[in-house]
Amino acid sequence: MNPKVAFQGEPGAYSEQAALDFFGSAVELLPRPTFDDVFDDVSAGRCDFGIVPMENSLGGSVHRNYDLLMRHSLHIVGEVIVRVQWYLYALPGVQLADIRRVVSHWQALAQCERTLARLLPHAEREPVYDTAGSVKMLALEERRDTAAIAGRRAGELYGVPVLREGIEDDDANYTRFVVLAREPSMQHQALFDDQAYKTSIVFAMRNVPGALFRALAAFALRDIDLTKIESRPLQGSPWEYVFYLDFVGHAQALRGQRALSHLSEITTVLRVLGSYPRATMPARPEAGEVIKP
Repeated sequence: MNPKVAFQGEPGAYSEQAALDFFGSAVELLPRPTFDDVFDDVSAGRCDFGIVPMENSLGGSVHRNYDLLMRHSLHIVGEVIVRVQWYLYALPGVQLADIRRVVSHWQALAQCERTLARLLPHAEREPVYDTAGSVKMLALEERRDTAAIAGRRAGELYGVPVLREGIEDDDANYTRFVVLAREPSMQHQALFDDQAYKTSIVFAMRNVPGALFRALAAFALRDIDLTKIESRPLQGSPWEYVFYLDFVGHAQALRGQRALSHLSEITTVLRVLGSYPRATMPARPEAGEVIKP
């Protein structure tokens, strides 16, 4: 049977594209209204996997999903990086001069702000729940004074034509997604190249001088490359924090084992979220590939 994969958003969202990129077309895709729903469905066994965004190269971290990782006992078993390209959609025959309102997810609006200021300086920006959902709303409401911002797949699914292509302010726009499962990925140490893997952990420490320095030294002393560190409030303990950290290598490899053993001696909480193959970075667009307005 094809695996069931939950994602947040409407069909046509970049989360759906990430699922297709990771699993291929032989997959049953389950759109969900919120990130909480994705985590709940995986935890309850209503689907096999979930896929959620963790960070965007322009907009930064998706903090809600970091908090949900701490709340749920799920494992990261993979990652995928998707290049994000935004398109401006309007109903057939609508011109830029007709548009008085632009709808999309707030992050898409922010990532296109300079272009929108030039193309549609007087149009109202209205955040909605989802990028693909904004195109779906446009198709259902048939408002000729409104444009929507979403990816290429959304326009194809909902039959709305592209008015402008490649309207993002910066074409170096990528989102990193992680794949969630109830069980960890099982990889024997002898079967993998340590540098081809990434490990994600979360930890907390007593709030004493030099605590974070000593924690990071567990990796620096072993020449382990850190690719991400993120702090989030520790619920129930004001002004105390948990730290999410990604490093290059596998938790079962010797260097990883020693670093985590060292770290466990100076932390009050330590949890390995997962070791998984590192995603490859999509190629930057070639000159002339994107038609700028």
